[in-house]
Amino acid sequence: MTDLLSKFDPLINERETLLSTGVRDPFALVMEQVKSPTVAICNGKETILLGTYNYMGMTFDDDVLAAGHEALDNFGAGTTGSRVLNGTYQGHKEVEQALKDFYDMDHAMVFSTGYQANLGVISTLAGKDDYVILDIDSHASIYDGCAMGNAQIVAFRHNDVEALEKRLKRLPEEAGKLVVLEGVYSMLGDVAPLKEMVAICKKHGAMVLVDEAHSMGFIGENGRGVCEEQGVIDDVDFIIGTFSKSVGTVGGFCVSNHPKFEIMRLVCRPYVFTASLPPAVVATSAASIRKLMHSGNKRAHLWENSKRLHQGLRDMGYTLGTPEAQSGIIAVMVEDMMQGALLWQALLENGLYVNLARPPATPQGMTLLRCSLCAEHTSEQVGDILDIFEKSGKQIGAI
Repeated sequence: MTDLLSKFDPLINERETLLSTGVRDPFALVMEQVKSPTVAICNGKETILLGTYNYMGMTFDDDVLAAGHEALDNFGAGTTGSRVLNGTYQGHKEVEQALKDFYDMDHAMVFSTGYQANLGVISTLAGKDDYVILDIDSHASIYDGCAMGNAQIVAFRHNDVEALEKRLKRLPEEAGKLVVLEGVYSMLGDVAPLKEMVAICKKHGAMVLVDEAHSMGFIGENGRGVCEEQGVIDDVDFIIGTFSKSVGTVGGFCVSNHPKFEIMRLVCRPYVFTASLPPAVVATSAASIRKLMHSGNKRAHLWENSKRLHQGLRDMGYTLGTPEAQSGIIAVMVEDMMQGALLWQALLENGLYVNLARPPATPQGMTLLRCSLCAEHTSEQVGDILDIFEKSGKQIGAI
């Protein structure tokens, strides 16, 4: 009998080798208590959180929590049905309206996760006779959406405008073409040149979908993401996002001005055949989105935190994923998995939690420590973070 798990033996061996050195498993951390958007109890110790994607710190907002409590009391714990059956509650319509107001768009469709939003929308839009042109560093959910729809995948070099145009020029003029881009790429925290890319896509008759998971709420004058920041929000056809970052809950969405968009509710299989989000989740999400519409001061503070941390880490001698702060993500590059795990553990023991990221999730086989800042991090906490990075780096010889 063929052991279907044997294909993972190299990863199993790598993990066993890592753990045999006494390094704690970086992918099995349990948070025993979360006290705020920036502090948790990990391994019995108070720890600064710098790896949660809670960019705007909405998880403990009083109005958000109150909305969740009210929905739980009035509608119960779950829906037990999909949106097209019994799973559309008043809260689902309200969160979709909040999204339409936030983006100033005509249509909004909510999914149970951000992963599912990409999976559902891409697989429904692009079928086997269509082409999906995507950045080679695209998120796994984007690739899986292409595979589920059986579309032809055409990848281009990361953030390379000329490479994108070359790919588009080679495709049949009459073919259906969907270009999928991300506003902020989640591993390095770098921003896409959307202005140039969207113009090229329109020139070659391609529709454009932009995943703004890591920029929604933070980037842009109104927090609408890189599309807004670069002035192309009216030129893209679909924007995908998630509630599990700046919104502070869980779920995914797609917004659009396309006049035929509503038919997606009947033809998008991951939407039709998945139970809808629980009432408390859509209520907290709607409350959070409406507050994000008026969070300019928090956005400004988050930018201050990001620029200060980036500069401080670079001054210490760390190698970073971008030449300057471009988003709420700062990636600290390390030599290999072992050094990354040692630095991760040293940081944790000194009171700081970050993400250890490894291939295949990372681009070009990189190993890195991913830091995601929060608008609720105080200036004092950012100073503490820098001190911990300096102390930990010296302990293991990383700097």
